[in-house]
Amino acid sequence: MSDPALLARHDAVLLDLDGTVYHGARPIPSAAESIARVRELGTPVRFVTNNASKSPGAVAAHLRGLGVAAEAAEVSTSAQAAARLLRERIAPGAAVLVVGTEALAAEVEAAGLRPVRQASDDVAAVVQGHSPDTAWADLAEACLRIRAGAVWVACNADATLPTERGQLPGNGAMVAALRAATGREPDVAGKPRAPLFRTAAESAGARAPLVVGDRLDTDIEGAAAAGLAALAVLTGVGTPAALLAAEPAQRPRYLAADLSALTGKSGELEIGPRPGWRVRADGPELTATSDGARDAVDLLRTLCAAAWRHGTTRVRPGDDHAGAALAELGLA
Repeated sequence: MSDPALLARHDAVLLDLDGTVYHGARPIPSAAESIARVRELGTPVRFVTNNASKSPGAVAAHLRGLGVAAEAAEVSTSAQAAARLLRERIAPGAAVLVVGTEALAAEVEAAGLRPVRQASDDVAAVVQGHSPDTAWADLAEACLRIRAGAVWVACNADATLPTERGQLPGNGAMVAALRAATGREPDVAGKPRAPLFRTAAESAGARAPLVVGDRLDTDIEGAAAAGLAALAVLTGVGTPAALLAAEPAQRPRYLAADLSALTGKSGELEIGPRPGWRVRADGPELTATSDGARDAVDLLRTLCAAAWRHGTTRVRPGDDHAGAALAELGLA
């Protein structure tokens, strides 16, 4: 039986952004061309981001500025997912206290709810998303309504926000402040929870979409929470060592170096034994040997299957080819 194309198994591609399509202001090599090829093959694309501070139009404009074709309708944000959660939990037209940007307030309004900025007895819910302008006064207003029993939805719980200056406080840091002040837990809409991926899949009319991302703790775990298959790429923060040690909820079905794999064969990308590589368990470690193979990512696919099965991440080379591949993967 022939190996089907990856896109023959999946009716949409749900792409993470930072670390998968770009690094801040720099496009990742081959990303734009790979996404264009997916479109040419007729597979819908959605750009899925935990960022609730920008509108879909602004995200699409940023992508176009990096050479990636994108329209606002193809962008799914955690603000949209949060607004949908609110619509499911409170009455139409109800007041929602917004802690976040005007882009978040616009999504609340688009969901048929009434965004406000000050606490009052008629506020039915609080929605919280990242904004660099959030101050103590904003948290104080939210605290009052959350303590009074209002529904509390957080766009995401990311503790940090990657910037060109380094990691800075993210929405999760502000959520933690309100958690400490109220003793409550919010409903989270973004990764690694399922609502954001479900919103993206529905917008594409997809029943079996493929989630693609670099972070195991957000992209891959979120895909698992939504019951979707995931492809992990090695262009961002995810590392070979992290993949070997991944908990069951953070294990992708597929693995690739970058987005160029999207037009490849599904069987070649699945984690599992690969031709030319042999991995055996020797007590507390794995020994990798080559039968003439050189592809380091193929070795990693083989190693992941063995590490997950045997519960060990210690690897040693059994020959020079394996040693070179392990060094390339940072596993030497």
